[in-house]
Amino acid sequence: MRIAFIAGEFQPLQGGLGDFTRELARACQAAGHDTHILTRTAPGAPAQESLDGVSVHRLITGWGWRTWGRAAGFVRQVQPDIVNLQYQAAAYQMHPAINLLPAALMRRPPIVVTFHDLRVPYLFPKAGPLRQQAIISMARAARAVIVTNVEDEDTLRRAGLARVFRIPIGSNIAPAKTEGLDRGVWLREHGAPDSAYTVGYFGFLNESKGGETLIRALADLRAQGLDVKLILIGGQTGDSDPTNQRYARRLMELAGRLDAQAHIIATGFLDPHGVSEAFAACDCIALPYRDGASLRRGTLMAALAHGSAIVTTTPRVPLPELQHERNALFVPPDDPPALAGAIRRALMDTELRRRLQAGSQQASRLFAWDHIAAQTARVFEATIRMI
Repeated sequence: MRIAFIAGEFQPLQGGLGDFTRELARACQAAGHDTHILTRTAPGAPAQESLDGVSVHRLITGWGWRTWGRAAGFVRQVQPDIVNLQYQAAAYQMHPAINLLPAALMRRPPIVVTFHDLRVPYLFPKAGPLRQQAIISMARAARAVIVTNVEDEDTLRRAGLARVFRIPIGSNIAPAKTEGLDRGVWLREHGAPDSAYTVGYFGFLNESKGGETLIRALADLRAQGLDVKLILIGGQTGDSDPTNQRYARRLMELAGRLDAQAHIIATGFLDPHGVSEAFAACDCIALPYRDGASLRRGTLMAALAHGSAIVTTTPRVPLPELQHERNALFVPPDDPPALAGAIRRALMDTELRRRLQAGSQQASRLFAWDHIAAQTARVFEATIRMI
């Protein structure tokens, strides 16, 4: 198949949607498909290049109404068998033009929309229910829809969508070999004593990920006399959602008021090997999502792939792949004392920590990119046969 992916962001721009598209396109290319990515321009990046055999076309200057014409021109140039639109509102600058793109292209070639979440776009003040309708209309205009988690699948099926397929995401960061890493040296290079306990957090800071709860839990652990450092792994705000920057500032202000700021280590943007080293330097990883752990979270997938001892929030729906005390410790959302208590257990109980690490590695095998690409290709092939 010749597959055209549309991604609101792509390297060198930072963002989970772009990372996901890169890994999926690579895996599809490795499986013998001809893959192309349409994305927006980025300073210093060429308009067109090949990355691991994947053709990247940076032709979009902004995701406004002109997107329709440029996307149509791209389709005429590439002549794909299918178009896969990777959707997350923030990646498209919250503009509704992308929600209408499946209808604007008139399903020629067939369009499959992958929803990374069902966050609504911005339309106009007090748009209310119309914003949710923009998501549903987009799904109905597509030939098929892919979701990454049970919650979104249930939402779309309740709205009357029939061709909804659930395919999990994988880790956007392939674990690198870190056997030679000297943890003490790494900590000292980042301003921490090698005797400190380390709790890692991976991903951008935003309202849904429980950053305030994590900061308060850190302050609680410090008050208990534990020498704990919080390591913020990678870039913290990304390039697509300006609300992340405002939220990050609020968190640092909170950390200052709680006398915790001096115990936070922000690595800044890291290459994949650097990310793996940071994971290896952490005793456990805390991901206190406010809406519960979900298989749509690339940060959770990365922690699993790195074999981390994970502390996270209880999923809203049962997830057979995640089991409390087996490959994660679950706590209620928005509960700093509970989070602090679970982190303390992971830090102090060596046997528990090793069990969680082994459980993470075992679970991560379910989310390998070659498997995800094969599932996705089957959806594409079935959709093409419907024409």
